[in-house]
Amino acid sequence: MKFSAILEKLGDAASSNSLSSNKENDPEITEVAAVDEATMGTLSYIEGAKFASMVSKTSASALILPPDEILQTQAQERGIVWIATPEPRLLFAKAIALFYQPWRPTPEIHPTAVVHPTAKIGKQVYIGPHVVIQQGVEIGDDVCIHPNVVIYPDVKIGDRTTLHANCTIHERSQIGADCMIHSGVVIGSEGFGFVPSSTGWVKMEQSGYTLLEDGVEVGCNSAIDRPAVGETRVGRNTKIDNLVQIGHSCQIGAGCAIAGQSGMAGGVKVGNGVILAGQSGITNQVKIGDRAIASAKAGIHNDIAPGEIVSGSPALPHKQYLKVSAILSRLPEMYQAIKQLQRQLNNGD
Repeated sequence: MKFSAILEKLGDAASSNSLSSNKENDPEITEVAAVDEATMGTLSYIEGAKFASMVSKTSASALILPPDEILQTQAQERGIVWIATPEPRLLFAKAIALFYQPWRPTPEIHPTAVVHPTAKIGKQVYIGPHVVIQQGVEIGDDVCIHPNVVIYPDVKIGDRTTLHANCTIHERSQIGADCMIHSGVVIGSEGFGFVPSSTGWVKMEQSGYTLLEDGVEVGCNSAIDRPAVGETRVGRNTKIDNLVQIGHSCQIGAGCAIAGQSGMAGGVKVGNGVILAGQSGITNQVKIGDRAIASAKAGIHNDIAPGEIVSGSPALPHKQYLKVSAILSRLPEMYQAIKQLQRQLNNGD
């Protein structure tokens, strides 16, 4: 595909950007690649000045660049065509979709699938080998259910949602349209509800349900629990990485990003647009405001205000955490200095 054809297919995504003045150079692009792995005939991108040195090293035939005249001039001098955009990574993501689409099977119900006669199945649905769909389930149109998925009774799944192999959807869970549930995910399993008594732990039945709004994506081997009563809810277009634990009764807002190995206890409330970096942990009943950010391994024990950035465990405002970290590295010498002062004071007595 010619580079000019790529820009045409990108349409509005590329229309506000400026193309290289080297109009006669319109290379054939056969694939996309990372800038340090690019070869002749590939399209790549550079996100900012931090990676400026790669312009002189890459073998890419075309680049997506930031609006940086120095980088553009370097590319021009090397005969590399480019397009400039304030968000190079975003445009590159759209370009990848021109060369690759995930495999999607032809709609059918495999003969080994077990579908309860009361289940309602929409149009153009694929149900793979050894899938189990129990009573009262409702499946929307264009849904794709890969092998070995188990769907418990009274589950509802919206249009165009994909359930990858070996995931499990427990009773009464609701999954919206255009969701992506990856392999090994468990949605709506029992929350960790046990009440202490004089004779030991008494199980509290988890009678609630789990609800995922439209556009939610859940990564491999993550779990989202249902509560004793009420609902656990994940808001529209929230993206959840692999190995994430979301406890019972959690309420997660729209457009959040939750990275791998993060976990939250029961009753946590997360606002809209929140980012939780890898291995962040949140104790029960904590509230996190809109657009707050928790850095990797943050241990959150108290409420976080909207827009605040926190780091460390226990989590502190990020600027304060940086000061604490700087002092932490000096603790051994500070300790020795304090001991010296104590000796001097003792000698003075």
